[in-house]
Amino acid sequence: MGLSVPRASNIVPRRQQGAHPVGQTARTPNTGEAVRFYRRSNGRLGGDTALTLASKCGAVRAARFAVLEKEQDIPVADIPDRIVLKRDRDLDGRGWEIWVRRGLFVLLPLVALLGLLNIFGQHPQTLTKSARGASLKLSAPARVRSGLIYQARFHITTQRDLKQATLVLSPGWLESMTVNTIEPSPVNEGSNNGKLTLGLGHIPAGSSHLLFMQFQTNPTNAGHRDASVELRDGDQSLFRLHRTITVFP
Repeated sequence: MGLSVPRASNIVPRRQQGAHPVGQTARTPNTGEAVRFYRRSNGRLGGDTALTLASKCGAVRAARFAVLEKEQDIPVADIPDRIVLKRDRDLDGRGWEIWVRRGLFVLLPLVALLGLLNIFGQHPQTLTKSARGASLKLSAPARVRSGLIYQARFHITTQRDLKQATLVLSPGWLESMTVNTIEPSPVNEGSNNGKLTLGLGHIPAGSSHLLFMQFQTNPTNAGHRDASVELRDGDQSLFRLHRTITVFP
């Protein structure tokens, strides 16, 4: 029985120990493989093993592994002076302080809510007074804030002839207030015992007169004062409308 001789194309030379197949070169592990291998070791690689592995990955890769190894050896800083962990970190015996902070924080939206509810003013108040054949309807805010610009509206109606209609304003109308404009302009202005007088001239019976005053509250103005208004016909006082104004800082 004859022996079969293998063809030359089927003959593969035996590999030497550690040799690579014909046509292939030794492959250097890339950085991703090295990092994954290092992580799988859970830090158990020694310094020599890390350096050997890093040297195969190049100088840049060696620097990266050196940083990883150093990060594991960084010592924890000591507790700073005057810091007590039980008091400053664990807040032992200081649980009530968080409620103080929360209470102070609630004050911020509470102040804004009170402002929306007109607690600090700006919304006009309407007052009416009638006597001796004349009436006055006054629209002006009773509570204002520092810096606020607001309007006062005086509406006078008469059932009799007023030859020299005059408005007398208490000092509280102008105390630390800036008068921006008065329309229509009074016939004359003056002072009567420390009060501002605005002469409106002749108002025929059955007619009305409108007077607008624009004010601005000065920032340093704060307090509660009298802001009454009196209607006169010449030297005769027809009536006095009492009111007050409160200025918030």
